[in-house]
Parts: sequence; C-alpha cells; structure tokens
Amino acid sequence: MPLRPLKFLSLPAATQATHDAWLTALDTALSAPGADWYRVARETLCQIWYPGLGRYDQVVSDPQTPVATRTALLALDPHNITLEPEYYAEVDIEKFARVKPLLWLWYSFDRSPLGGQNVDLGVRFRRLLAPRIFARCGRNFKCFQHVEFSFGYDLDVGDDVVVHRHVLLDDRGGLTLADRVSVSDYANIYSHTHSIVDQRDVTSARTILEEDVRITYHATVLAGVRVGRNGMVGANAVATKSVKPYHVNVGIPAKSIRVKPNAPPEVYATERVARQDGQ
Repeated sequence: MPLRPLKFLSLPAATQATHDAWLTALDTALSAPGADWYRVARETLCQIWYPGLGRYDQVVSDPQTPVATRTALLALDPHNITLEPEYYAEVDIEKFARVKPLLWLWYSFDRSPLGGQNVDLGVRFRRLLAPRIFARCGRNFKCFQHVEFSFGYDLDVGDDVVVHRHVLLDDRGGLTLADRVSVSDYANIYSHTHSIVDQRDVTSARTILEEDVRITYHATVLAGVRVGRNGMVGANAVATKSVKPYHVNVGIPAKSIRVKPNAPPEVYATERVARQDGQ
C-alpha cells in the first residue's frame, strides 16, 4: 500500500508576513502582565468581523446604531454571552472565567470568513490559544475548524496530537490525549454520563486515549473509557468499554475484531492466553 504523506505548501511571502505579524501581536497582547483576555477577545473579534468599524464603545453606545447591530457587537464581548458549561453545577467558576474569553475567541474565529476552511492560519491560531486554555498542551498541536470543548481547562494534550473537524472533546470529567493521538472528523469523546433515571444525576470519569491512538470518523468514546496504546476505534463505533492496546474495536457497542499487525509479540501472547481462558 503506497504511503501518502501530506504535501508542504507555502503561502505568498506578503501574506505569510501579515499572518506572522497578526499572530505575534495577538500573542503579545495575551502574554502581557495583567492582560484582560476579555478585552483582547472583544477587540480581536471586532477587527475580524467588522474591520474598519472604528471605536467599539462609541458605536455600541450610539443611539443611532440599529439595535440589531448593537446586539451583534455586544456578542463580541465574552462578558455578554453565556456558554453551556457555565450552567453545569460542577464548573470551577474561577477557572472557567479565565478560559471563557479564549474559548469564545476560538469558536467565533472558526465561524468567521478569516477562519472557516483556512487551514494554515487556523492551525497556527488555535495552537496559540490551546496552551492558555488546556491544563497542558504539547508541541505541534494541530486542530482543524469547529472543534468544541466543555470546560477546556481539564484537557491534557500530549505532543503531535491531531484533532480534525467538528469534534467534541468533553473534558467535563477530565480528558487525556497522549502523544500522537489522532481524532477524526465528527468524533465525540465524553468524560461524563447521565443516569437513565434522572438526567440531573451526572457521573464524571476521566477518559484516556493513550499514545498513538486513533479515533476514526463519527466514532464515540464514552466516559471513563481507556483506549490503550496504538488502539483504534473504528468509524461510527461506540466504545463503551476500554480498548486493549493495538486492538481495533468496531461496532455498537464496540468490540475487538483484530490486533494490529504492528503489535509487539507480548500483545499477541496476551491475546492467546485470553482466548484460551475463554475471555
């Protein structure tokens, strides 16, 4: 089977220089001592969505500004919106208040003409925000558009992790993505579950994806599941129980159908013993 590594692309030099300057300015603003991330988010979004608007405060307070326009402008300020996790009983108010403006900046960028399908700038922009939101973010984090989180602050991300489009990373109970984890489009990774009797009865459990794990298209991993090193959850599968290292689990509920051919000998030995024991 032929290997097809990603191609290297380069933008026009003037465009690259403009992107570099904008990201550097944003990084500097967020890193400044005592930086007001709410104000930084508002000003950045205003520049993205309404370039050339002028003074934000003046336009918002001007009675001649149409009320719908004022409403839209007010929504650029994270103080004036609510996010779903703020309604959760167990939210750490102080921690979430700190990351909220960056989450809103992330989500709103993705929905803007500047964000959208803009891969190069989008990956760099999200890589700039991620270490300030997550509990930990390793090197070379690569995230595509329309990925959403619960709290954000209880997400532990290793090196060279890739998260594709329209993924939900629910860190409500804690979520670990170890080195080189890959999460495909439209996957859902949960760390909380609701009682079938009373929806208000919520159980949180850390979900762990070990090194080199792949969660493929439209798959779901439920709260408390551990996907072992080099394990894989197949397309549309629902992992309700932990996945053994190097195993490929598919179906609803997901079950192991094979061991990867690159598995070390001890994995095969363990598998033979398990089968002999009838497990």
